[in-house]
Amino acid sequence: MSASGKISRRAFAGGALALLGGRAFAQGFAGLSETADGYAAVVPGKRFVFPADHGPHPEFRIEWWYVTANLKDAAGAAYGAQWTLFRQATQPGPALEGWANRNAWMGHAAVTRADTHRSTETFARGGVGQAGVETAPFQAWIDNWRMRGLDAFDADHVAPVELTASSTDFSYSLRLDADRPLVLQGDAGFSRKSDRGQASYYYSQPFFKAAGRIVIDDKPADVTGLAWMDREWSSQPLASDQSGWDWFSLHLDTGEKLMLYRLRQKDGANNLFGNFITPDGRSVEIAAADNSMTPTSFTDIAGRKVPTAWRVAIPARGLNIETVPLNPKSWMSTGFAYWEGPISFTGSHRGVGYLELTGY
Repeated sequence: MSASGKISRRAFAGGALALLGGRAFAQGFAGLSETADGYAAVVPGKRFVFPADHGPHPEFRIEWWYVTANLKDAAGAAYGAQWTLFRQATQPGPALEGWANRNAWMGHAAVTRADTHRSTETFARGGVGQAGVETAPFQAWIDNWRMRGLDAFDADHVAPVELTASSTDFSYSLRLDADRPLVLQGDAGFSRKSDRGQASYYYSQPFFKAAGRIVIDDKPADVTGLAWMDREWSSQPLASDQSGWDWFSLHLDTGEKLMLYRLRQKDGANNLFGNFITPDGRSVEIAAADNSMTPTSFTDIAGRKVPTAWRVAIPARGLNIETVPLNPKSWMSTGFAYWEGPISFTGSHRGVGYLELTGY
């Protein structure tokens, strides 16, 4: 999140509109680096329990349910799809019912091809059925967008699920299946964001197989591919001197998965974090000194110069790759603007994934 308030799905807390008592107001969703007095703290040693942890954590200020999918149609044309649901507590305190509820919700959805990128957002308030997450049966929703557990849903896999979203010029419906359990990011799910104590709880399902249909401008395409879900919650995930981040989720052709992000500080320093996930689902934290992320090409978009191509290296893993975007103009033209889109990569490994860039 930049000082000017540019924000992404992970930097959701920068300001939003919600409807309370019939009037629109700027909630101002407490910034990710603001103090978290009254909210629960993220500490090491949490024991994750499913399906309970698929549901909301109202004692924490901010959380999200997030899915990206790298897809292809029958002719081999590449697509991307994004689905995100955010919950934000407007103030600390116990969960309340109805219009007294202290939560606001925001959804982002997008589709991408090489020649187009479409995005949309929607807002809802908590307590009145407009948005929420339930664990049994599992469903996360905002308005008519859904991430819904299907028959034989397995909480340890968070699969199978149906994922739907729609806007005036695009829609999609995808089925997501997984044959391996969820994985914990960071150190057993404790994901550090700085050396000053900021952190989140973070787990992923990087092994989704996706199949379904994307419709753009009333033209449908049946698609298949790979998808990735992130779940994260915190009360203060950033330090005050951090200006934004560059985040990757990568599907390697060898079956491994890789999550990496670079948190940028206002003094020009970078903090690197990540996890290498083996094909059988073992998640190993990557030390900052063991990896590098270097921009190789920039795109001018929305008055910003955005690093949309990268070189990523983890020598200890024999990984040295170059990433390129499917569409370098994958700008999320939402109220909280950021860059997010599908990428591919070559080098020591080949594959596909997603890149998010915030604070530019």
